[in-house]
Amino acid sequence: MRPTPTPTRQEATKPFADAAEALDDPERAYISRYALGRDYHKVLRNKLQSFAEAINTQIAAHQFRVFTDSAPVMEIPLAVKAGLGWRGKHTLLLNRERGSMFFLGEIYTSLQLAPPAAQNEHCGTCTACIDVCPTQAIIGPHRLDARKCISYLTIELKSAIPVEFRKAMGNRIYGCDDCQLVCPWNKFAQRTPIPDFEPRNGLDSATLVELFAWTEADFNQRLQGSPIRRIGHERWLRNIAVALGNAPTSASVNQALQLRAGHSSELVREHVAWAMAEQQRLRPD
Repeated sequence: MRPTPTPTRQEATKPFADAAEALDDPERAYISRYALGRDYHKVLRNKLQSFAEAINTQIAAHQFRVFTDSAPVMEIPLAVKAGLGWRGKHTLLLNRERGSMFFLGEIYTSLQLAPPAAQNEHCGTCTACIDVCPTQAIIGPHRLDARKCISYLTIELKSAIPVEFRKAMGNRIYGCDDCQLVCPWNKFAQRTPIPDFEPRNGLDSATLVELFAWTEADFNQRLQGSPIRRIGHERWLRNIAVALGNAPTSASVNQALQLRAGHSSELVREHVAWAMAEQQRLRPD
């Protein structure tokens, strides 16, 4: 397992320099940029529904159904066929004018549409995304071992995070953006002006200790409408416990862990115990 790397500060990261800054600070919580605001599934689904209805009334009547990562739809192959970009070596869709920092959504329609021209691949010999991956989850160009991906480990995995990946997680408590932050094409990425995606509850600057203190009621109330809420308070604490184990040792970190050491969840207790052992190892003799 590689030491936890910080994406190189290059031109590509400038639109999201705050992300690199958060990764540089091991006392802060790192949350994938897409999850700082409102759940994109809801925002995008509403916009797609409105667009499909506008087509129905203003252009041609059609049968349709909209999707936003809400069904087993092969989004990236469809996006490639739609001429929106090419599949990068990190497996995400890349667009020459937008990089990869955007959401995908689909409208299935009964209308007959002419297929656009596909884009050529423009990754060349670049392997930045492969080289930076903290857990070596990108096992080759266009090949991802999802079982190693920090996004999977912190969001989809319901059980204990494998010990061999915990140090590599660093301060990432929900998702990971490293492969995108180093991608040269993301110098063209743009922040959305849509207010729904603005950071909420200080999630872009919160410390690990602050978030670890949230009760389940705090979690549910503050993350209402957020994609983070779906992992639940238990896995939220699990993820933060790992990050606290990776944080510089301090009285506040150790006190926070002590307060959760007797948590009712065995999953939380195990990760807290691991973090406390890591903190003990970091303390000077």
